[in-house]
Amino acid sequence: MKKVFVPLGVLAAALAHAQLPTFRAEVKLVRLLATVTDETGQLVGSLPKEQFRVWDSGEPQEISVFERSTELPLSVALLLDTSGSTAKDLPLEVASIRRFLRALLLEGNSKDATALYAFNYQTIQLCPFTRRQGRIDKALKSLKGEAGTSLYDAIHFAAGDLELREGRKVVVVVTDGGDTTSVKSFRDALKGTHLAEAAVYPILIQPVKNEAGRNIGGENALSSLARGTGGKVYQASLGAALDRVFEQLLADLRTQYLLGYYPKHVPSTHGFHEVRVEILEDGQPVTKLRVSARSGYYEDSLNRAPK
Repeated sequence: MKKVFVPLGVLAAALAHAQLPTFRAEVKLVRLLATVTDETGQLVGSLPKEQFRVWDSGEPQEISVFERSTELPLSVALLLDTSGSTAKDLPLEVASIRRFLRALLLEGNSKDATALYAFNYQTIQLCPFTRRQGRIDKALKSLKGEAGTSLYDAIHFAAGDLELREGRKVVVVVTDGGDTTSVKSFRDALKGTHLAEAAVYPILIQPVKNEAGRNIGGENALSSLARGTGGKVYQASLGAALDRVFEQLLADLRTQYLLGYYPKHVPSTHGFHEVRVEILEDGQPVTKLRVSARSGYYEDSLNRAPK
């Protein structure tokens, strides 16, 4: 067998002109959960796939997956503000939370689960994800209000726990105001929820009705978190009014559309992709219907979070 020796210069020139194979990264499914309401705020859960249009980074996308009132497993991280200002209200808040979680776990998917967190100057996971009502009730006992409010820390912490959960993911925050002691920032909290693909649903307890006694800046920040993640802000006083808010939240979670698409004609940046969802009628946007869905996703999150 003859050995052939090729000068390095010739070999380099040949390789430069050779057509090397091109490897294309696998395109991942982007999932969006959307809630649609009419002008009066009533849920609209009967729209067909053809009335939805999705834009990714300004490019229209083809919807490959569509479900009305999806029954994907639901993971709810419930965060309870236990800062000093909440001390007198905690017993009533806990009673409403118990009723909400009992209703949540009695209906829906058999894999639905909830985890509980308390936050003041620190964040403590009271109970990991579970369906056991007894464990939940035990975790809610002996809470007391003290010290500051590390709201952004709590959301960021809970989002990290949600990131590897399957199905739909939700952060419910029961609080009376804004952040005072967090190490994490608003942007950290928002990015954490985007990476986890989790919607934020703040429930603002408002014992004070006039603006002079309220944390308006904190309320605006929570509204921005909800809007950016496809969630919704609820406002309520204690007792029966809070029970009604939890009932409405449960209805919202049971009337979500699932939209899925494989991004096309979208540059790979490994950064944030802005997403927009529209409702159409005869090919034109419908202004009388409002759709809530997350404002985008981090490309890297498609490889991190289970589907």
